[in-house]
Amino acid sequence: MSTTSIIIVPGWRDSGPGHWQSLWAERLPHARRVVQDDWITPTRLAWVGQLEKTVLAAPHPVVIVAHSLGCIATTHIGPEAAARVCGALLVAPADPERRAILNDFAPVPYAALPYRSIVVASSNDPYCPIRLAGAYARAWGSEFVRMQNAGHINIDSGHGEWPLGWALLQSLDGEAGARLAQPTLRPYASPAAA
Repeated sequence: MSTTSIIIVPGWRDSGPGHWQSLWAERLPHARRVVQDDWITPTRLAWVGQLEKTVLAAPHPVVIVAHSLGCIATTHIGPEAAARVCGALLVAPADPERRAILNDFAPVPYAALPYRSIVVASSNDPYCPIRLAGAYARAWGSEFVRMQNAGHINIDSGHGEWPLGWALLQSLDGEAGARLAQPTLRPYASPAAA
């Protein structure tokens, strides 16, 4: 039976408590979370370097679970690290050209990724137009999942446990996905509603 290492790659300003990435990291005891030295003023060299180091240290072939700027960092990894990746779930990719603080990650690579990938994007993501996310997916050779009015697919848009994403992770994780326990879904109360 094959085994994979799940690597969680948060985006700009990290994924806090209640974010689906944080909830999944708690549920998957062998998952590794990429931790950046600077979550506020990211540089491509530092972020990609930390991601590559985490991928290369993983004991098994890697499935990446990235959000926002983490998706863009993932597409920048070099060939040695990319060779260890067997799949990537790329959720709500960022548009570094629209936000000056993320500019160091531009231009975004427009080459096919050498592993299976799924891009998930929302029709009303304030950080990346759906047409651009679709262009990324086509360029990267990714399957494309378009969500309607799902915002940035984070805690602010009501995505805590996010069962659809969990199912997509299982599809990427293949045989190893069968061993991922189905989550116990907790109700999510938006901070705005409180």
